[in-house]
Amino acid sequence: MSDAVLDKQVKKQKTRNRRVDPEIGVSLSWKTLKIQKQLVLMSVPIAIYLLIFNYVPIWGWLMAFQNYRPALSFGQQEWVGLQQFRFLFADETFLMVLRNTVAMSFINLVLGTVTAIGLALLLNEIKVKFFKRIVQSISYLPHFLSWVIAAGIVATSLSIDDGIVNIVLMKLHIIQEPIMWLSEGKYFWGIVGASNVWKEVGWGTIIYLAAITSIDPSLYEAASIDGAKRFQKMRYVTLPGIKATFVILLIMNIGHILDAGFELQYLLGNGLTVDWSQTIDIFVLKYGISMGNYSLATAAGIFKTIVSVVLVFIANYIAKRLGEERLI
Repeated sequence: MSDAVLDKQVKKQKTRNRRVDPEIGVSLSWKTLKIQKQLVLMSVPIAIYLLIFNYVPIWGWLMAFQNYRPALSFGQQEWVGLQQFRFLFADETFLMVLRNTVAMSFINLVLGTVTAIGLALLLNEIKVKFFKRIVQSISYLPHFLSWVIAAGIVATSLSIDDGIVNIVLMKLHIIQEPIMWLSEGKYFWGIVGASNVWKEVGWGTIIYLAAITSIDPSLYEAASIDGAKRFQKMRYVTLPGIKATFVILLIMNIGHILDAGFELQYLLGNGLTVDWSQTIDIFVLKYGISMGNYSLATAAGIFKTIVSVVLVFIANYIAKRLGEERLI
């Protein structure tokens, strides 16, 4: 066999290897796509939806590089380069808003993850199915409330007159007189974190409970034979079993680190807590709609998106280096 024929066969083999996904071992060839044409056709509407509503609007990012005036056409707009971004990062209000956003997102991430895993572990240990279902239903019902109703419940519970929180703390002699929780900025981040836990802990628990059910029961039987108690089974069987789910959810949530929320902060915030309650989303609303500075608001939105994407890739890379599950 000549060298030319051998080189040609080597090139074909290299091309074939590049088409094979190293993770799942599936050939990404036209033949495979033809075999899975039903799945491909089913994905087309979703792809069109994402293209129209998630990618086409990106052209609006051009406003961040203009001194945008709604009365002028696109060709008549004044291009200002990175002026909006320079003004943004020199603005003390935006830096304060960035601090608030990162702090509240971090609190929500830590409290939400810890409480969801903790509740899932406790529910998994309940052997009475009826009681388990009752507790689980009660825990995730607040998820279906809108933030408008949830904020009203939180404000009523923290009321200085007949709020349940002040009443309970005074009955337990933890405080001597009612506290105006929503009038002092130092309490605001904690109130937001606790409110998110109350509203979303049950919903987050569902995912971890599903992950726990996928753990091989023989591992628990082996642990029992070795004399492991309930707490030891949690530590050495259950927690390692849900580690992959935890890593995937952590990577996804890190991408929302600048997405602390809008409704709760906007509804519970007031003039006394404005330095602690404003987030990037509220900043965009205030400058983009209320004050008509669309270019500055778009620049803030671009900053938020780029940071989120970068954080997702960093978290995914760290997970890959540690040998854990990853998204990409």
